[in-house]
Amino acid sequence: MTGLREQLETVLARARRRSDALTDCVDERDLVAQHSPLMSPLVWDLAHIGNQEELWLVRDVGGRDPVRADIDELYDAFKHARSTRPTLPLLGPAEARRYVAQVRDKSWDVLDASTFRGSPLERNGFAFAMIAQHEQQHDETMLATHQLRTGPAVLSAPPVPVAVSPVRDREVVIAAGEFTMGVSDDPWALDNERPAHTVFVDAFAIDTVPVSNADYAEFIDDGGYRRRELWDERGWRHRTEAGLEAPQFWTGDGSGNWWRRRFGVLEPVPPDEPVMHVCWFEAQAYARWAGKRLPTEAEWEKAARWHPASGRSRRYPWGEDEPDHTRANLGQRHLGPAPVGSYPAGTSPSGVRQLIGDVWEWTSSPFSGYPGFRAFPYREYSEVFFGGDYRVLRGGSFGTDPVACRGTFRNWDHPVRRQIFAGFRCARDL
Repeated sequence: MTGLREQLETVLARARRRSDALTDCVDERDLVAQHSPLMSPLVWDLAHIGNQEELWLVRDVGGRDPVRADIDELYDAFKHARSTRPTLPLLGPAEARRYVAQVRDKSWDVLDASTFRGSPLERNGFAFAMIAQHEQQHDETMLATHQLRTGPAVLSAPPVPVAVSPVRDREVVIAAGEFTMGVSDDPWALDNERPAHTVFVDAFAIDTVPVSNADYAEFIDDGGYRRRELWDERGWRHRTEAGLEAPQFWTGDGSGNWWRRRFGVLEPVPPDEPVMHVCWFEAQAYARWAGKRLPTEAEWEKAARWHPASGRSRRYPWGEDEPDHTRANLGQRHLGPAPVGSYPAGTSPSGVRQLIGDVWEWTSSPFSGYPGFRAFPYREYSEVFFGGDYRVLRGGSFGTDPVACRGTFRNWDHPVRRQIFAGFRCARDL
């Protein structure tokens, strides 16, 4: 079990380094401030990360005494809406940092003592991997909070290496037939990815790359935000009420040029990057304007995982190997998506690129459980969101860590949300 233990140490330590970096780069005022009613104060996210780790690793798996049983309700995401969290008696920045450090020290002891057998939580290190994924998901949320904060830039990262190769076809056809969707044998997969099941998908065409900023600017220039026929009833009402005229953080200069604010830096909108910070309604309207539609979740996953020659579904578009810097833009190595056509080594067998990393991709599908779904280890991770207004996003973004991104990983959000690092690609019927 030495290899598994080291692997878990690596993903847990990597998540904590990122949490520290996202909170150490701002002062106490920024940590306790609410930068948007859609987001928690950064200090809440930090202590919540520690509290979840305490609940699952220290108390449940480890059977140890609580570190801070008095704060469980404060950091229960279902007890307090994000908009009200600044009014709570939260741990201050210094106290929150001490708390998460104390919890982590005890977690290391639990990990050292674990046999990775016994209860389903401990088997194959699931609970430790779940906590690493949870922390990385909140790290991406904190990164989105950084995008929403005002003031000078505090984050830095090297630019995305320019390694674009020509895209021969703008779309490819995926043949009709069955494929295996979801997964049953991945020990770290979360409950909404399970179980593996067979799905028949009609033949369809899908874009080989995400919709770019230049593509989306054409939609705007052609009156896309003013053409009622491109929007469904709910989308048009939201567009009107919210005053949507362009992706979030875009500003026009009146002469056809677009600028954006990215992590405190004002810069021209790069035409060749995937469009980002658009809601589901905007993506749907663009797809109609282009004579296409959004892919279903099953179509997206078949394009990403299905190998036509073998008929098998693979973990990633390129195969079973873990992501690296040659295949996908993940892990906040950079502070934005790569140009469309990047990462040819990450192309799926069907010829579709950038399905993993860069931007989350909206699908047309509502969020629900697969046939045979069983909540594990708690209903609040997935099941309580089934049947609501949520739409599924796939593929991860530049801010998603590899431990929380694979071909079966499912994200979801309300169709009006734009603060997330979301874009899309189009599909069409044949």
